[in-house]
Amino acid sequence: MKVSFFITCMCDIVTPEVGKHSVELLERLGCEVDFPKAQTCCGQPAFNSGYLENSKESMKQMIKAFKDSEYVVGPSGSCVGMVREYANIFKDDPEWGPLAMELRDKTYELTQFIVDVLQIVDLNASFPGKVTYHPSCHMTRILGVKAAPLKLLKKVQNLELIELPIGEDCCGFGGTFAVKNSVISGEMVKEKSRHVTETNAEYLVGGDMACLLNIGGRMQREGKHVEIKHIAEILNS
Repeated sequence: MKVSFFITCMCDIVTPEVGKHSVELLERLGCEVDFPKAQTCCGQPAFNSGYLENSKESMKQMIKAFKDSEYVVGPSGSCVGMVREYANIFKDDPEWGPLAMELRDKTYELTQFIVDVLQIVDLNASFPGKVTYHPSCHMTRILGVKAAPLKLLKKVQNLELIELPIGEDCCGFGGTFAVKNSVISGEMVKEKSRHVTETNAEYLVGGDMACLLNIGGRMQREGKHVEIKHIAEILNS
């Protein structure tokens, strides 16, 4: 099975190890992975800030970059959700609309692809430690990926999975929301930090690094010692 890897800006620039673990995991599962160098930002920051026409340039570049891909897989529910939204954004465009629909139908978040396409839930991974999982907003609400990450984590040997209280609450990041509404965002992540602390977990795991970095940064400033890890790292262990 041929997979084109969609790295996302966050993982490419800030946390490249997430890309490494994701590719290694896909290859271990028998996928032939390529990396289209023409890929760029999915356009979400500009789109969410109201700059629709500007964001379309990035979207068109993404559509062209993955035009010939069999499957497109990314380690971010948020960014994959944005790519899937292209079909709605270009629905009235005779040139880009059909291409956007094709991209939507072959693009998956990493855990979604493993569970729903590859039909695998046990990766024979082993990770000793107490883990709690943060279900990020875009991954669960926009992309609709809720069960897949938990199915995979529950099969990891030696891992103790602890439910995060009020896990569905937003961490306060929301991309540019954290910049434009910093006070509100700060209170939201403070609450999330408190809930993570209540679990007594050693690791906070999720599928969106932006959210994890936001929560982890807050907890670090509070002097709390909970390590953040992208789910790819856990599954590749």
